[in-house]
Amino acid sequence: MNKYIVVNQPEKWNFSIENIKVISSQEYLTNPEFSLLKKARIFNLCKDYSYQSKGYYVSLLAEARGHLAIPTVKNIVDLKALKLVRIVSDEFDDTIQQSLKNIKSQEFTLSIYFGQNVAQKYKELSVLFYKHFQVPFLRVKFSHTTKWNIQSIKAISESEIPAEHMESVQEFANQYFSKKRYDIPKLTKSDFDLAILVNPKDPAPPSNPKALKKFIDLAEKMNIYAEIIEPKDLSRLSSFDALFIRQSTEVNNEAYAFARKAQQEGLAIIDYPSAILKCCNKVYMAEALKNANIDTPKTIIVHKDNKQLVLDTVGLPCVLKAPDSTFSFGVKKAKTEAEYHELVSGMLKESDLIIAQEFCPSDYDWRIGILDDKPFYACKYYMAKGHWQIYNWDAKKKDDQDGNADCLPIESVPKKVLNMAIKSAKLMGKGLYGIDIKVVNNRPMVIEINDNPNIDFGVEDAYYGDAVYIEILSALKKRLD
Repeated sequence: MNKYIVVNQPEKWNFSIENIKVISSQEYLTNPEFSLLKKARIFNLCKDYSYQSKGYYVSLLAEARGHLAIPTVKNIVDLKALKLVRIVSDEFDDTIQQSLKNIKSQEFTLSIYFGQNVAQKYKELSVLFYKHFQVPFLRVKFSHTTKWNIQSIKAISESEIPAEHMESVQEFANQYFSKKRYDIPKLTKSDFDLAILVNPKDPAPPSNPKALKKFIDLAEKMNIYAEIIEPKDLSRLSSFDALFIRQSTEVNNEAYAFARKAQQEGLAIIDYPSAILKCCNKVYMAEALKNANIDTPKTIIVHKDNKQLVLDTVGLPCVLKAPDSTFSFGVKKAKTEAEYHELVSGMLKESDLIIAQEFCPSDYDWRIGILDDKPFYACKYYMAKGHWQIYNWDAKKKDDQDGNADCLPIESVPKKVLNMAIKSAKLMGKGLYGIDIKVVNNRPMVIEINDNPNIDFGVEDAYYGDAVYIEILSALKKRLD
């Protein structure tokens, strides 16, 4: 397998590692050679992993390309989640107190390089943090009041390593790059108490109140205890056996923190953190669909150096998507060249990469509900009144914000559409997905893969009724069994 170390500026990289090529983040993100590479291990040592930075996208696109990435996007996001850091602090407390008990000062900084520290006495603590976060260069700051507490955890760049540590870090690097280390969390058996996460302030909730009541009523009939919980209830999550997320999912909101906490606690989950990360980023989705040879409208990943290429390839009008757009938020249409440049310039200030897609007008989109690789409902979503999307959040009347929908038997879905939906969902792994497909000139094209699709009373259940809810509850039960 090919191995690559990805850094921002290879000319400033200070370590020599045998049999591993050092490349720039820009090259990995934009050179088609790496998009086509089938097997690779990517060691992402960029100086910044912040959301939508180049460091973030290196790990995200590595996963989309089927490459093995260290750190993964999950590791990167975990590092930024203060709630998860507090959870880690509690879980590691005994080891922290024991390892730091002889330190006389009120503050201490632990630098972890490839899972090790220059002082052997902090080996156990260093390994513990590395196993949890999987970030090659990590710095943990502790402060002491009545006991030692974690003050901050952050990834650091190679340039932040003190000169006196360099010799040890070189040795750690050689040891690190010769080993294999990929841990997959295992789910455990348990009784079935179900938490359904709902945010009362959600602007576009994925289930209406009647659907939530259906879930709870049917769960009771299936001998499942189900309870609605809210974002403030993270500390209660450990008392449940399963988590079903029914609020809008984004990488930076509490839904992801709940999913990661649930995974760490061994709860059955719909949907998994990896599904949230993948589906909530249109850049990942575009790359994954392209590599799987699944038809989409003409799509280009846009960065500062290829803005003009979009006009030549995709043409106008074109659809521009922020990487984490959901429910049509952050999706814009450029009709003229001036409008295109204005929109792209603004969107690239928020993210290093965005998506440009051919505009393919249609009266409706297919929405195929897929649960663990199996289709279980099918709808036609019609465009909002006088609008080019299903949702029109600028509509003056609330009733005009979204279009009508028809729910149909799965047997009525064209075979090409159904097969494309199943294939697309498999790219994201097991879970609950809504695959949006347009058919233009008899050609089906995937528009979106949604990790948290709507299950609304009177819409998605209009044909199959209770069976839609029972399928989801049964899938959670199956995860536990």
